[in-house]
Amino acid sequence: MGFLDKTMLFSMGGTAYVGLELLWRGRSHSSMFLAGGACFLLLGGLNRVRPRLSLPVRCMVGAGVITSVELLTGLLANRDYHVWDYRDMPCNFHGQICLPYTLLWIPVSLGAMLLYSGLERKLLSSKR
Repeated sequence: MGFLDKTMLFSMGGTAYVGLELLWRGRSHSSMFLAGGACFLLLGGLNRVRPRLSLPVRCMVGAGVITSVELLTGLLANRDYHVWDYRDMPCNFHGQICLPYTLLWIPVSLGAMLLYSGLERKLLSSKR
């Protein structure tokens, strides 16, 4: 897959992430587009590189990937908690990530991996 394909997938992931945030809490931030695009590419890579892992394990690893990207994004773009604030959530780390959202990322990662696989197949078949 070439640069344009990856850019398109990144953009789709970023748009979907922002869309989920808008549906879930009614607002988002530009940093979430970047985080969503990165997550989408990473989850697609995980699904392709580790297909022998069982689907539940891949989803849990995917939740860890999303949580890690959220932490990095939070530490860079959310130091004053203007984007989100999980300080009142259970099992949080510096108000940037928390266990309830990590658990929510399990089914989200499943959807992202399935969507990425379908889009990747379409992109590859259109090149033939």
